[in-house]
Amino acid sequence: MKTQQKLKAEIEKQVDRLQQAEKDRPTLLAQVAYLGSLGLMFVLPVVVGAYAGRWLDGLAEGYSIRWTVGMIMLGVAVGAMNVYLYVKEH
Repeated sequence: MKTQQKLKAEIEKQVDRLQQAEKDRPTLLAQVAYLGSLGLMFVLPVVVGAYAGRWLDGLAEGYSIRWTVGMIMLGVAVGAMNVYLYVKEH
């Protein structure tokens, strides 16, 4: 008799867990917003780096892309670190 009560209690507990997991599942809109924010976190530093590098290259005499390439690489590194820290936090 006692084992039946334990079994019933365990099954009810598992059913409650499954129902709670179903409620907590993120919606499609929430997933799209999450991925969009990750994309912006990565792309924004790259774009800012490209513009800053292009501006710095424009200050130098002659044709040079050293600053542009360097700032793009720095933007990729900063963007990757942003995404890593954000995913680790959530």
